[in-house]
Amino acid sequence: MQLQQLFGLTGKKALVTGASRGLGQAIAMALADAGAEVLCASSAAGGSDATVAAIRQQGGLAQAFSADLADSNAVVQLAEKALDYAGQIDILVNCGGTITRTPAVDFAFSDWQQNLAVNLDATFLLSQRLGAAMIERRSGKIINIASMLSYSGGITVPAYTASKHAVVGLTRALANEWAGFGVNVNAIAPGYFKTDNTAALQANTDRNQQILSRLPAGRWGEPADLAGAAIFLASSASDYVHGHVLAVDGGWLAR
Repeated sequence: MQLQQLFGLTGKKALVTGASRGLGQAIAMALADAGAEVLCASSAAGGSDATVAAIRQQGGLAQAFSADLADSNAVVQLAEKALDYAGQIDILVNCGGTITRTPAVDFAFSDWQQNLAVNLDATFLLSQRLGAAMIERRSGKIINIASMLSYSGGITVPAYTASKHAVVGLTRALANEWAGFGVNVNAIAPGYFKTDNTAALQANTDRNQQILSRLPAGRWGEPADLAGAAIFLASSASDYVHGHVLAVDGGWLAR
């Protein structure tokens, strides 16, 4: 099989949540560059307009969608709207997420619920609805976004950590059930990337230096550093990869 057949996504339809900025935006643009039509979802109406415009400017196909990922009804409606628009979704990237930084003893239960709803519940609901359609046609790719905090506990982020551990477990559970139907469910665990979610860490001089000192790559990741991993897991190149968590971390876990 030629490289273009292995890694090309021409004719595929992809739904990417969290596509308004950061990692989700970079993944959406990478999938479009590989030939997919990308449904770019954000939490607010118009949030993905810039991503859609950038994709179209490069000659790609994209459409903006929106849904509050903390609202389970809105998440289910997003799946239905995506199917109604595209006919089928070949690639689902669950990238939308949120994080709250508060010591565990002071962590508000409402913040806990918000983090779990956005990071975990929405991932399950979208995977369940769109995965069912993938199973019917025996083809599909689901990519969940995990974290370095899928491996460790972190500090002052109990809900985020719990949700990202759970995302890895969910990825493996769905892979076990769906691999035999030609549906690949995998995850990407980004390391320390320059995004809004890590702005507080980047601004903390001591913490920033601690992170850099452990990174063999010697730098924070840029959103574009996820492009290759996303295309691999979305394409035929990963057809025999199931339940895997691909760390893109500048060597963090190896240290």
